[in-house]
Order: sequence, then structure tokens, then C-alpha cells
Amino acid sequence: MQARDTLMYSEAHEAADVVARQFAANDEIVTALAQTLRAHPPRFIVTCARGSSDHAAAYAKYVFETQLGIVTASASPSVTSVYAAEQRWQDALFIAISQSGKSPDLVRNAQAAKIAGARVIALVNVEDSPLAAIADTVIPLHAGPERSVAATKSYIAALAAVLHLCARWRGDNALGEALHALPDALRSGWDADWSSLSEGLTDAHNLFVVGRGFGLGIALEAALKFKETCGLHAEAFSAAEVKHGPMALVGPDFPVLCFAQDDDTLEGTLALADMFRQRGAHVWVAAPGQKGKGSLPVMAGLPALCTPLLIIQSFYRATAELSLRRGFNPDVPPHLNKVTETV
Repeated sequence: MQARDTLMYSEAHEAADVVARQFAANDEIVTALAQTLRAHPPRFIVTCARGSSDHAAAYAKYVFETQLGIVTASASPSVTSVYAAEQRWQDALFIAISQSGKSPDLVRNAQAAKIAGARVIALVNVEDSPLAAIADTVIPLHAGPERSVAATKSYIAALAAVLHLCARWRGDNALGEALHALPDALRSGWDADWSSLSEGLTDAHNLFVVGRGFGLGIALEAALKFKETCGLHAEAFSAAEVKHGPMALVGPDFPVLCFAQDDDTLEGTLALADMFRQRGAHVWVAAPGQKGKGSLPVMAGLPALCTPLLIIQSFYRATAELSLRRGFNPDVPPHLNKVTETV
């Protein structure tokens, strides 16, 4: 089997068409929601998700807080579903992110949020799901069926939905124009050569994945994918937090994968990568415009907000290849199911 024969590869390859379809299909819904949110701004935003969807929520936190100036926090589903603790969410915006919309704890949290006075938004791939039925507004991901256990196109679709809502809510014409260019950028970036990563990690046992700001969510996602599809223990850290203890593990030949976008976090992340190289670590950096040993190509020219979508798509392709190199099938990770229903 080759990587192109896997569902993970083919579904990640569909991401550009998914994003284009989503933007076209959802623009009326998202524009109307944005008008409502401008007229009645929430006091704060709460996200609720698990797994890859929670990594999309981590991205959303940075997008909403930097672009809209609204505090955004992640709800722990167990607080409501297990502990049944009453929450005070009057005038909050509650955003639930899910592929299936079936997980009982997410559904229960959305119900509790609505009762507590929050406006409930569902970013969900299955439009007739229980979660969608509860929501005040549904923003469909339009990813289509995703058969590989490893989520790829639905994750990228969730990031795109966050961007779309932000652009319309803020009334940001420049970001809106970037959204028009994003599908073609994803198509162009699909052929980026990340073979040095899949070759270099074939015999690895552990690694760090580092990102900061908009890139932290995809670092979390990458670490999860290494574990579930490649049997490779990976931990994700922000480029700031990795200095608070974890960096003590980084020495000769220790693998580190850094994600960066062209914003105020870039210089610090590149400096961290250089420091790790000086220790003899095996470092890869995915960032627009970077050259040299260990650099993974990323298309430049789009706002930093868009870069994580380009990086994670290339990462998915490389990971499908790495999984096979390590003797796994990325579509059928051991002990995992496509839908995880937590309570």
C-alpha cells in the first residue's frame, strides 16, 4: 500500500474543495449570525469540544481573542455531564464543535448552556445530529463523509468555519479576500515536499511538536495524529511553555517539529528552533518563507490566520506516509473508533 491509497491521504486532499464548498454554502448563515453578534455582542465565548475538534477550539480562542477582543474559554464537558454543576452563561456565546454531533456529553453541555442563557452555535459535519437540533445556529462543516478514523478534512473545515465567522463578525474585508484565495492556496500547497519529516521520524520513539498563537491548535492536533496513526509518542507545547521544564528532555537527536506563522510569534519560535539545533536535536520547521536544513515548505502570501490550515494539510499528507513507513494503517488506528461517544 502507498500513502495515496489510504483514506487519510485522499480525504486530506479533498480539504480545498471542502473549504470552497463550505464558504459558498454558509455565507448567508454566517453573515446573518455576524450581524446579530455585532448588534448583541456576547459577554464572553465558551467553546466545547473533544479530540481534534477541541484542537480547532484552541485555534478559535486565539482567533477570537486577537481579532475580536472577546475572552474565549474552553468548557470542560465533565463539569456539566458528570458533575452536573450549574453554569452561569447568561449572554455568552457557546460554540460546540463536533464532527458527528452525537457525543452525549457535548449534547448535554449544549442543552445546559442554552438553559443557562447562552446563544448556542454548532460547528458540525452532520447537520441532522442531536447537537445540531439543540443549536440556535448551525454552521455546517460540509466536509462530506469521512471514513478514515483519523479526522483530516473535517478538522480543516472547522478551522475554516472559525475564520469565516471571524471575518464576517469583524467586517474584515482583507480577511474576507484571503478566504477567497484559501482554497487555491490549499490546492497549491498539497504538493509541498515534506518527505524529510516522514523519512526522519521512521524510527523515532518520542518527539515534541511546538507552536504558538494561531499555531498552537495545530501542534496539539499533530501530536494526536502522531500517536493515533503512527504509534509515535508526541507531546505538544507552546513555544513559550516548552521552556518551563519540558525542554530539559531535548538533547542530541531528539526530534522537534515546530510550526510557525508570519506574525509576532515567528521570531521567538525560530530562535527556539535554533537553540534546539545547537543542542544537537533533530529539528524541522514549517513556516512560510523559511529555507535551509530542516525547513518544511509552506506557502507564503496569506494572512497569518490562514497559515495553520496550510501547514496541517501538508502535515496530514506526510503523516499518512509516515504511518505506513512505521507499519501502521492510518485509516484504522488500533483500539479506536470513528465516533467516540463520551458521557
